Amino acid sequence: MRIAVRLEIEGRVQGVGYRWWTVRQARALGLAGWVRNRADGSVEALVVGAPEAVEALVAACATGPAAAEVRAIRRHAAQDEGHDGFEERATL
Repeated sequence: MRIAVRLEIEGRVQGVGYRWWTVRQARALGLAGWVRNRADGSVEALVVGAPEAVEALVAACATGPAAAEVRAIRRHAAQDEGHDGFEERATL
């Protein structure tokens, strides 16, 4: 069973390697989806996979890489778009 969630991560999350870190964490957990910067300074991610792996990444994203300062994470239900891997996307 796969679930999908969309995350909006706010704080000091751009210019600190947050996207690269998220890709590594997601791939290590066997997740699919993507991560991208947003023009408003936040980071957005679509995370798809086994419920326990998704929850592990959501929990890890609350801290992020060492230089990040996460203020808030908003979580939304999402559609599984059929991704096979996890990738970094261009800023939206």
